[in-house]
Amino acid sequence: MSTFPPALGIPASDEHRSAEDGARPRSRLSQQKGQQTRAAILDAALGLASQMGIEGLSIGALAEVTGMSKSGVFAHFGSREELQISVIREYHNRFEEEVFLPAIKKPRGMPRLRALFEGWIGRVAAEIDSGCIYISGAVEFDDRPGPVRDALAAMVMTWHGAMTRAIQLAIDTGDLLPDTDSAALLFELHGLILSLHYDARFLRSSTAIVRAHASFDRLVAYYASSAVRQATQEYVSRPAATARAAQPRLSSNSTTPTPQE
Repeated sequence: MSTFPPALGIPASDEHRSAEDGARPRSRLSQQKGQQTRAAILDAALGLASQMGIEGLSIGALAEVTGMSKSGVFAHFGSREELQISVIREYHNRFEEEVFLPAIKKPRGMPRLRALFEGWIGRVAAEIDSGCIYISGAVEFDDRPGPVRDALAAMVMTWHGAMTRAIQLAIDTGDLLPDTDSAALLFELHGLILSLHYDARFLRSSTAIVRAHASFDRLVAYYASSAVRQATQEYVSRPAATARAAQPRLSSNSTTPTPQE
């Protein structure tokens, strides 16, 4: 029987293999449990960040909310800064799953660009009460250099890159005019989202979502090829009743728009 450890390249004995095989299921189970715990902590952290901001996140506050010990939370993140960065990454992953991935299934050109923007609107609309971390985080960290700000800016720039590529594909397919300035169009689209967030969340405007959709159509019509412009203008000029039907209803207990059933 060899006494050399397998790491040195000597084949393990049957006894060693048996012990290793028995340890693997326990190791996998422990790893899965750790991942589930981390996911639960991140979910709670996202909830806290929506109420208190990213800066309001701390190991202690999260331990209190989750019912865990501070050392238990610390074991998953190691520092308050790493916790904040992990929350930003988790938010970005969820944004990607809900907005980006469904949209890229659409054909290149205006169908994909419209799907990306409408998904963006849908995400902001769903966060009227909680707030968008991309937007609220920018307010918190715009003048605070460091790893947290860098992580947040990187996520936003990744999303802007996806939007820019979609705009360029719309130019390449002929849906947008060849001289369309993709950076300018992205700037204007982002401006619509910021206006939507401000009007819907701060001013509690019940028409903000419909206005954002209509503004997108008018903006696209300016840059669109003649065929797409005609189709867009027909869409914009649809009866007012249709536009009202597409507007989220207000709940009886809140001024916050709620989706149509």
